[in-house]
Amino acid sequence: MHLVQQILFIIMAAAAVYLFSRKVAEMRRNILLGRDEDLSDNSGQRWKNMALLALGQKKMFKKPFPAILHLFVYAGFIIINVEILEIFVDGVLGQHRIFAPFIGALYPFLIGFFEILAALVLIGCVIFFARRNITKVPRLNMKELSGWPREDANLILITEVVLMSLFLIMNTADQSLQALGAEHYIHTDPFWITRHFTGMFSGMSVGTLVAIERGCWWLHIIGVFAFLNYLPYSKHVHILLAFPNAYYSKLIPQGEMKNMPEIQKEVLYMMEPDKAPPASAEPAEHKNFGAKDVTDLSWKNLLDAYSCTECGRCTSVCPANITGKKLSPRKIMMDTRDRLEEVGKNINANKEFQPDGKQLINDYITIEEVRACTTCQACVEACPVMIDPLSIIMQLRRSLVMDDSNAPQEWNLMFGNIENNMAPWKFSPDDRDAWVNG
Repeated sequence: MHLVQQILFIIMAAAAVYLFSRKVAEMRRNILLGRDEDLSDNSGQRWKNMALLALGQKKMFKKPFPAILHLFVYAGFIIINVEILEIFVDGVLGQHRIFAPFIGALYPFLIGFFEILAALVLIGCVIFFARRNITKVPRLNMKELSGWPREDANLILITEVVLMSLFLIMNTADQSLQALGAEHYIHTDPFWITRHFTGMFSGMSVGTLVAIERGCWWLHIIGVFAFLNYLPYSKHVHILLAFPNAYYSKLIPQGEMKNMPEIQKEVLYMMEPDKAPPASAEPAEHKNFGAKDVTDLSWKNLLDAYSCTECGRCTSVCPANITGKKLSPRKIMMDTRDRLEEVGKNINANKEFQPDGKQLINDYITIEEVRACTTCQACVEACPVMIDPLSIIMQLRRSLVMDDSNAPQEWNLMFGNIENNMAPWKFSPDDRDAWVNG
């Protein structure tokens, strides 16, 4: 029977790892559909950003209460995976608590620590669930979260509660079996939390306790494998992507925007005509300005889209959104990810992308949203994992203005003044100082 269970476990583990790896490879391919962008400079500062922002969650603590709860869940998820390692080895080798004899007196200390983390994860997830569904925190109940995004968040919270409960029940049954001297159940010192609940199993037979302990063990590891493969389809993939996203975040000062070399040259030729190429020179090959679809964005923009936690901190500080405009930086990232996933499915079906008559601007993100942005950088500053919605907004806006000549009349007047008068005002350079007369 043990051999059958080993074989079943190995097959299940191999299938879970294979399916997860395949989806991760697909996501990597989708991200690399974006334009190349060199972000290899200043590795020291980038490692520091990853340590402080992704691992240390520095920016989360601008809101201390949810930050502490998130730290409970985050630390529990990361550290309890050490315990998952033992479960995995036990499953492959057909053993039970294989590390206990090697670690000795340290073993119950580690399991007790994991139990405290599991309890904190339980508390954190219950409070997070209440904040979303009972107290209804405004930024967690906006229109763009209707439907699947809200169900996704709730499903993950419920899954975490179930997994942690199974872990604690499994340990409680295990200690009851130790007390009865059941075969294969190695004696350890009492665990810190579950030792107080063994009374709930008093009077049960060894067979019943073994069924409870083994049932929780199998449900726990099956849940872990299911969670592993659900992760890439969920916003909770940020658990993994927050680290590279923080590493590759921009290092330039907030507010500094990348210029377009093609436009800079045109301005230079306007200011200094002698540097312009001769009229007989072949015209430069036209390239699209900005972005119309996800493949026009950089790979970092697409990594941002996959890394979005949908926490809504960006939208909650956006002045355009606060004043009732349609712009939501969170929705910009969600729409970009949805479009990228659609492009990826197109490639999966056709081996290469086949035009589908859609694009990011207009079909997913409206012109009204793009124009509402004030470029204040509040969304960039607020994001805990250094996502940059403004970069996507600016590239979509540049495409509208430069390629489609699609801009409000007020903007066109300013553009005309800059082109003709080299300033936003309707005064020629010769008349610009006339205001001082008299």
